[in-house]
Amino acid sequence: MKNFGFVKVAASIPTVHVADPAYNAQQMLAQLKQAAKEGVRTVVFPELGLTGYTCGDLFLKPALLDAAENALAKLLTQTKTLDVVYMVGLPVRAGMVLLNAAAICYKGQICGVVPKTYLPNYHEFYEGRWFVRTMAFSAEEVTLCGQTVPAGTDLIFQAGGLKFGVEICEDLWAVVPPSSMAVLQGADVIFNLSASNALVAKHDYVRRLVAQQSARGLCGYVYASCGFGESTTDVVFGSNALIFENGHELAVSQRFSMQAQLVSAEIDVERLRNERAANTSFRTDSALETAAPYEVVEINQPVAAVTKLTRKVDPLPFVPQGEKLDEHCAEIFNIQVTGLATRFLAAHAKTAVVGISGGLDSTLALLVAARTMDKLKFPHKQIVGITMPGFGTTDRTYKNALALMKQLGVTIKEISIKKACEQHFKDIGHDTKRHDTTYENVQARERTQILMDVANQTGGIVIGTGDLSESALGWATYNGDHMSMYGVNCGVPKTLVKSLVQWVATHETTDTKTQKVLADVVATPISPELLPADKQGRIAQKTEDLVGPYKLHDFFLYYFVRCGFSAQKILFLAQHAFAGQFKTAEIKKWLAVFFKRFFAQQFKRSCMPDGPKVGSVALSPRGDWRMPSDANVAAFLEGVDK
Repeated sequence: MKNFGFVKVAASIPTVHVADPAYNAQQMLAQLKQAAKEGVRTVVFPELGLTGYTCGDLFLKPALLDAAENALAKLLTQTKTLDVVYMVGLPVRAGMVLLNAAAICYKGQICGVVPKTYLPNYHEFYEGRWFVRTMAFSAEEVTLCGQTVPAGTDLIFQAGGLKFGVEICEDLWAVVPPSSMAVLQGADVIFNLSASNALVAKHDYVRRLVAQQSARGLCGYVYASCGFGESTTDVVFGSNALIFENGHELAVSQRFSMQAQLVSAEIDVERLRNERAANTSFRTDSALETAAPYEVVEINQPVAAVTKLTRKVDPLPFVPQGEKLDEHCAEIFNIQVTGLATRFLAAHAKTAVVGISGGLDSTLALLVAARTMDKLKFPHKQIVGITMPGFGTTDRTYKNALALMKQLGVTIKEISIKKACEQHFKDIGHDTKRHDTTYENVQARERTQILMDVANQTGGIVIGTGDLSESALGWATYNGDHMSMYGVNCGVPKTLVKSLVQWVATHETTDTKTQKVLADVVATPISPELLPADKQGRIAQKTEDLVGPYKLHDFFLYYFVRCGFSAQKILFLAQHAFAGQFKTAEIKKWLAVFFKRFFAQQFKRSCMPDGPKVGSVALSPRGDWRMPSDANVAAFLEGVDK
């Protein structure tokens, strides 16, 4: 049975009748049946949802407390056959005191009771009038519905492949939320039973709280606040349900709905655990040094298979959508420019030497260099742009290279590599009609030699153009275009290079001629242009025909390096992300290519030039990625075969 680390959870907002536990329990039952039908494993209901949050002084009346306990007992009986763990909010009597608590239930059993730690007693809240704080409750057990069960805030529940903790409403707003300790004690997900009323701008604040706590705790956070049916005597509740994972929103409810809602999503527990394993601050938090271990309550819920996802799997994980893309591009471009500016001054360089092919990568590098000179208040003439026509250079890329350099006002050099390469072929005894790796690499190394020597002549540094995707695949000639003095694109994946060039055209230049050139560069097929053009003079050597679509490889790169996933899980995610675009056999084919090339080409990354990290994935041997060049790929390819 395979679930790839996903566990489906839900936040439920039933309609309620205030002070009518029997009715409320039946609404919960309907939601639980729906959850079971949808494959949900764990459900959280709102705070005091069994009675309604707005009962006021009725909380002190035994009749209501008895009705709540009886309703829960009936609900337990009715859910004995449902394979769903659920959390119900209700007032719980514990000796002489009353707790605002959550009962964690499964198949007729109460597995534990978690009381609210912080009671709001300010503004519109008066919980201190009816309930006691956790600090005033010292017992480790309570009796509820005839069952004596563990009670306290120091409980972690383990069920269905998931470890989770529980907190209640105001707990999240505290300076140190109880969930902070729960995640350090191993909770993958926090469930919050809430009753936060709707106010102007409050919803956005709550979303930020939930997002931040899930990010700080490297956890999932499932939040359910009450809605329609609660008393509106003084406040209104907006049916607010949120599911976040490590700061990212997975699902939200429709606010101010008059209908019951079940908001669900699959939380990637494996990814959360991988993040924690890599995060040394999380692993060595000093809070654990003096903390007593939490009690782990085992719930015998089996792990369920996950064969499809309802959560969105972004096919372009490096490229955000909408307004965020502009912010993302601006940030990355400025990182590149600042990195180059710092290196340029530190090297006491007089020129920035860039090889311009008319392709995407060299175009981005030239744009970065131009903005760097602006930042340093140096003239663009200190950029030496060199176009080096070879055997595969087409008119389209050649003209674009010259036009772009002219529009940016850089120093232009044109140095053909044909004669030098022909002489080298003769020197080493290579047949010029044999268009093999030697034929291609000779050209790449000749171009790099020219760039390095011109940099020496002009007192400059060579600006590398290779990107992150090429580094991952080893799609560069060793000691050829693989080498430079500062690689400004080394942290930018290919799928994002195109967006960055488009962004510069839209936001960083008003010159229509430059915009036209950049638009054509973006539309040009990706190619190293090392093989002769076809009979029509068009690019014959298209990179993606040889190594596979970059959108797939960037997807593989993100989920392998950033998330640490197996080949099987990456394939599972890719099937969802690229449904309708690529068939499974095609994805498997290129996934195998990715792993083979990623492992075989590590030796190139082991000596890659300096360059700026711009995102969460980087392959510098001095920074994020340390891997032996002779590591074996067999175990990873086995996952592709399976």
